[in-house]
Amino acid sequence: MSDLHDAGNRDRWEAWVREACAALGVESSLVDIDAIHALTKEVAHRFERPLAPVSSFILGLAIAGGGDPDALRSRLEATLPPA
Repeated sequence: MSDLHDAGNRDRWEAWVREACAALGVESSLVDIDAIHALTKEVAHRFERPLAPVSSFILGLAIAGGGDPDALRSRLEATLPPA
């Protein structure tokens, strides 16, 4: 597994995010790798690991519908069982 804080990984990941976003017509500044990782980690540990990527998809749908990404992420995390 790659280290989230390794600078070499970070550069490669950010380049891929920019490329993926450009391919799909999405603004890459909306992609917060750290926040997405934190959300999926919480879902995986506090609920069910297979739902971690699903949580990202749900958050993406909510963001596409409008609203502040951080506020929406907090609302989604509030649905999880207590730690």
